[in-house]
Amino acid sequence: MKNGTQKTTKDNKGIDIKKYSLLVVFAFLSAIAIQGKAGLEHLAGGVLIACLLLIIFYRDILRYKPSFLKSYNMLLLLGFMIVSTLFFGRFFYYVLTNLARGLGSIPVESTLFGIPLPAGAMLVTLLFDFHTAMVFSLIVSLFSGLWLNDATFPVYAFVGSLTAAFSVIRCKRRSALLRGGFYVGLVNAVTASILLLLAGEFLTLKAGQSVIFALSSGISVIAIASVMLPLLEYLFKVTTDISLLELLDLEQPLMKSLMIEAPGTYHHSVIVGNLVEAAAEAVGVNPLLARVSAYYHDIGKVKMPEYFIENQSGSLSKHEKLTPHMSSMIICSHVKEGVELAREHKLPEPIIDIIQQHHGTSLMTYFYQKAKDHNGEKFSEEEYKYSGPKPQTRVAALVMMADAVEAASRVLTDPTPSRITALVDRMINHVFLEGQLDECELTLKDISEIKKHFSYILTGILHKRVDYPGFNFNGNTKKDSGKGNIRETQFSHYSDNENLHKEPTKTYKSKPTEN
Repeated sequence: MKNGTQKTTKDNKGIDIKKYSLLVVFAFLSAIAIQGKAGLEHLAGGVLIACLLLIIFYRDILRYKPSFLKSYNMLLLLGFMIVSTLFFGRFFYYVLTNLARGLGSIPVESTLFGIPLPAGAMLVTLLFDFHTAMVFSLIVSLFSGLWLNDATFPVYAFVGSLTAAFSVIRCKRRSALLRGGFYVGLVNAVTASILLLLAGEFLTLKAGQSVIFALSSGISVIAIASVMLPLLEYLFKVTTDISLLELLDLEQPLMKSLMIEAPGTYHHSVIVGNLVEAAAEAVGVNPLLARVSAYYHDIGKVKMPEYFIENQSGSLSKHEKLTPHMSSMIICSHVKEGVELAREHKLPEPIIDIIQQHHGTSLMTYFYQKAKDHNGEKFSEEEYKYSGPKPQTRVAALVMMADAVEAASRVLTDPTPSRITALVDRMINHVFLEGQLDECELTLKDISEIKKHFSYILTGILHKRVDYPGFNFNGNTKKDSGKGNIRETQFSHYSDNENLHKEPTKTYKSKPTEN
């Protein structure tokens, strides 16, 4: 154990050294971007200042957003954003100042207000989050003051960058970038006017030209963000809310295939999506990512939909003629098939991870119990477990719990609010006690909130209706006691759940109900 701890510590130190080395590389590139004068001393000073600012940025991310540092991809993207924003700024500075000198009638100082530095903060908000964009805005603004040798310009750059970040916090469509650019141009014009007033130049010809350049910066921000966003999403494999919304389109090949080939699974996935979205904000995760993950978590069932009870229309189950072990292999395979389909259709990596983790290492109780009762040979419990891994994120845990709760709700013959609450409580407690939530960051408070939201949504979905006078929809047919009503997909791999509201029976004689 001691040797293992020492090895882990050495590995962590090695990783930190690599990350700090990467910071030095980006600091060097940033120093080149802000160089105003040639010379070794100026370059060395620029590198040291850049190192200082980037280390502060790195420590802030380490404290508040450590998940970004788990992937070198994200660290590279963040460094690239800082360097590219500075180089874009220098490029526009060069173009605009030369334009002013060429025309001769425009003061060079006025053109500075046309530099579109807020584009960087807008992209960082979309690719990371608002907190990161805030610190990014501060760092880039300080860099801009160093390169321009102007004490007031960082205020202008910081206010514009914050406005850009605020304007796309809830961005759900690419067209929202237009609104963000408009706000940036407007706020930049106001900030430029205030700075000119401070300098005593508000009533000069320079003021009008400066305001025009400040307004035009919004157009540049729109252009840069619109072009760079899809490119950065593709190159760095980042998932934004905009790309997640596109995955909800029912014309997506996987969604269409699920609706046509496995309609029962599709309906189940939609309800799971409603459950996880309702609870997502309460536990501090992205509701859109939760919903999209729920929609795609069972896509592997399109390969053999008839082996899952929600897609079966006949009274006989396909599993009746199979051995328990073979049935468990088929049921378990839908996770592997789902991951393969997701990779084939280039779904984002977070969704692929959730597909793989939404059953964790839970036991397929139905087939395990059936094998124990009908097979005299000894076998391992591991043969009837999903291969995992356990949920690594709160979103994956949400999908796992919603998956189990929605399936279990099909058992309730009289779904009163109290029974629904009891079912939700029991199912989530079972997931917790089984250790499936050990590797994610959910707290007991989060779990309590999840139970409340799940109960509320399910109560609405499973509501009762009064009988329609003159119609006998149920007829006089007797219930088929041999037909099970527990779904094959999410319920039976949790032991004892069949007995929520009735006496224990040998439920394996009914249709199989594994997930």
